[in-house]
Amino acid sequence: MKHELLIRWLFYFAGLFILAFGVSLTIEGKALGISPWDSFHYGLFAHFGLTIGQWSIIAGAFIIFGTCLFTKSLPKLGALINMLLIGLLIDFFTMIIPEPHSLIVSTITFITGVLIIGYGIGIYVSAGLGAGPRDTLTMLISEKTGMNVKKVRNMIEISVLAIGWLLGGPIGIGTIIIALFTGTILSYSLPQSKHLLELIIIKFAEKASHPAH
Repeated sequence: MKHELLIRWLFYFAGLFILAFGVSLTIEGKALGISPWDSFHYGLFAHFGLTIGQWSIIAGAFIIFGTCLFTKSLPKLGALINMLLIGLLIDFFTMIIPEPHSLIVSTITFITGVLIIGYGIGIYVSAGLGAGPRDTLTMLISEKTGMNVKKVRNMIEISVLAIGWLLGGPIGIGTIIIALFTGTILSYSLPQSKHLLELIIIKFAEKASHPAH
C-alpha cells in the first residue's frame, strides 16, 4: 500500500509539472490567444502587477476558501498542492522559455502546449488524489444545482473568458482550440495514464512479493 500511494503521488506531481509546462507554452504562444482562466490571470497581471502564476494562486485560493465556506469543510491536500504548485511552476517556466518572435513559432509553441496540457491533466487526474480548485468548484456547482458537469464548466469558462476579455487578456483562435480540443486529448491521455499507473503499481507489487535473494 505504501508503494502504491508513493507511486500515485509521483504521478500526481509529474502531472502537475507537465500541465504547468504546457500552460506556460500556451502563454508564450499567446499571439493565438490563451485559455479563459489564463487570459483572466494575464489580464490581472497586465493591470495590477504581480505575475501570472501568482494571480493563478490567488484566484485558486479564493475558490478554495469559497468552497470550504459553502461546504463547511477543510480544503483537501490535493487541491492546495495543485493551487500552489501550478502557479509557482507557471512562473518558473514562463521565465525560462524564450518568447517566440514569429507567428509560425508561436503557433508551434501553442499547439505543443495544448497537447502537453491534455496529457498533464490526464496524468495528475489518473493518480486519484484530488482535483484542482477550479475542477472542485465545477463539481460542487453541478452537485448542488443538478446541472451536468459539462454545462456548468462551460458557464464558468464563458464567465471567466468575458472577464479576461474585459481585462485585455489574450483572446483568439487559440482560446477556441483549447476549449474544443483539451477534452478530446484528455479522452486519450486519461485512460492511457490510468493503464500506465496500474502497470507500474502491479510491477512494484510483484517485485515486493518476490524480492531478489
